[in-house]
Amino acid sequence: MSLIKSISGIRGTIGGKVNDNLTPLDVVKFASAFGTWLQNNKNKKDLTLVIGRDARISGQMVSSLVASTLQGLGINVVDLGLSTTPTVEIMVPELKADGGIILTASHNPKQWNALKLLNDKGEFISGENGAEVLALAENEDFDYAEVDDLGKYETRDDAFDIHIKQILDLPTVDVEAIKAKKFKVVLDAVNSTGGISIPPLLEKLGVEVVKLYCEPNGQFPHNPEPLKEHLGDICELVIKEKADMGIVVDPDVDRLALVDEKGEMFGEEYTLVAVADYLLKDKKGVAISNLSSSRALRDVAKGLDSEYFASAVGEVNVVTLMKEKNAVIGGEGNGGIIYPELHYGRDSLVGVALFLTHLAKENKTVSELRATYPSYFMGKKKIELTPEIDVDALLVKVQEEYKNEEISTVDGVKIDFAENWVHLRKSNTEPIIRIYTEAFSQEEADKLGDDMIAKIRSLI
Repeated sequence: MSLIKSISGIRGTIGGKVNDNLTPLDVVKFASAFGTWLQNNKNKKDLTLVIGRDARISGQMVSSLVASTLQGLGINVVDLGLSTTPTVEIMVPELKADGGIILTASHNPKQWNALKLLNDKGEFISGENGAEVLALAENEDFDYAEVDDLGKYETRDDAFDIHIKQILDLPTVDVEAIKAKKFKVVLDAVNSTGGISIPPLLEKLGVEVVKLYCEPNGQFPHNPEPLKEHLGDICELVIKEKADMGIVVDPDVDRLALVDEKGEMFGEEYTLVAVADYLLKDKKGVAISNLSSSRALRDVAKGLDSEYFASAVGEVNVVTLMKEKNAVIGGEGNGGIIYPELHYGRDSLVGVALFLTHLAKENKTVSELRATYPSYFMGKKKIELTPEIDVDALLVKVQEEYKNEEISTVDGVKIDFAENWVHLRKSNTEPIIRIYTEAFSQEEADKLGDDMIAKIRSLI
């Protein structure tokens, strides 16, 4: 089964059987559920939704199904066509729309697609609202419009221009400082919409762009998750082109990874660290990431007389805590930058502009900048348990074992030791505990995970 229904939407593989995969009928059902939910919760007759898609092969088909379904409910549709997740998020409030749907499976391979659901602020809907949408989809209680009441359909081709202008207008983006450096960068956009959104931004910043996999045809040339093992081509090209750095984004452009001038990964976790370093130097405040993100952000924030807090895993949870703490900057260790001065969503475009400003002002190479941050290494392991084991009770036992350490139970159990940490999260679908660790070396991080597995086994 490759259909995953979650609070933020639905994703699955294209083709196959209804309710098992993301078939046309499933697309129509969930678009109907979200449209109906909006109609039930809005005190107005004419609703408008903004939609946009990444460049994956199934995108046009899925987009057409969603647009027609919404029109069938009597909802007006503004279609941005090929777009990015942050661009759709920006355009919802820009157009005073009632919500949005982003058609993207993010970093998943090309056979996947998804419907991601936005409220009228251009932010992902809450868990409670998502559960209500899923319940409507389950009951299939839809009331479609009669012919005279069908929704209107229009397209917009200025969304990238609007998004880029808002970024360039930010006081924290120093266009002249970047231009003065005459940076040269290589961009790997995995043949999706980063290839048509980031180059116009870079050109306005006076940056020379060498394009790699920037044709938005949905034929991903490598695994689209921006991890080191998938990025050999750009690392080589950065050296060959004598570029100042490399920029890598995922298909929907909400995750940003960087490559230094030596062709080495800057570290996905450190995109947020570097941007926070820049912003908190000028404005003391709060930085937020999730519990499974690097401790380096906490270290940098505290070093700049600022505060750090960690949320449960998930962008919705990060945003909720950022609003609660009035954070200056936040995001996730997967390269997701959330800058509230622009909007509450992960945004690689604003991440690029802020990082380049920081780089220009520091007058360092990318590798020199990276060397100024503490180096941590992360490990990921899991322990599979038999179905009869009570995973929740087992996590309580672990918590009791380490009661003298700093512990968070916001999302599973996280144990903060003096020089490293372990985060345990249970799977919602199978008897598995996922184990995330971080330490000053890869060997230590991996050993920490192995030791925790041994401890868990001793408690069963």
